[in-house]
Amino acid sequence: MATSSDRASHFPAIEKKYGQPMSYWHDQMAEISDRKYPEQIAFLRENHGFSQAHANALVMFSRGSTTTKKYANVKEYLALHDATKQKTVKAIFKAIKTKYPKMEEVIAWNQPMLKLGDDYIFGVNILKNHILIAPHDGRQILKDLAPRLKDYEVQLKTVRVPVDWKVDAKLLQDMAKARIAALKK
Repeated sequence: MATSSDRASHFPAIEKKYGQPMSYWHDQMAEISDRKYPEQIAFLRENHGFSQAHANALVMFSRGSTTTKKYANVKEYLALHDATKQKTVKAIFKAIKTKYPKMEEVIAWNQPMLKLGDDYIFGVNILKNHILIAPHDGRQILKDLAPRLKDYEVQLKTVRVPVDWKVDAKLLQDMAKARIAALKK
């Protein structure tokens, strides 16, 4: 299975599973290049037995998208948003990194995350009218912190905060602490 964000990382598995070299599959895509994305996916799935993941990798590659990554780093992600949202996200990460300075800011799943070693700890996602925050894999963490989150809109895995949120550093640090503790179990 391909774990890289590079769509071409699927190519060895495609060649092995579907029995043709990539030159064959690129020729197939050239023949249907005038079709829409769903039609191209259907062509590969129905005529050649492709999985959705392999079909998507080949179709998107043939359309010029060679990677699933949208942003190289957090700075690039933030640059697309207004100053208020940038300031809030920076303050969120600063609050957590003040207590856990070894955490690294990365992009994962095309959103800013904090990572400690190999483990994802905390993420944010900027939307039009709010920011979503969440400890990674934090369903139980949010349940445990429910009394402290009563003033927020809490979903299954995320907490909605205003774009100009006055950051609650202690709450954020406790979310990170709970995630780190969960990893040690």
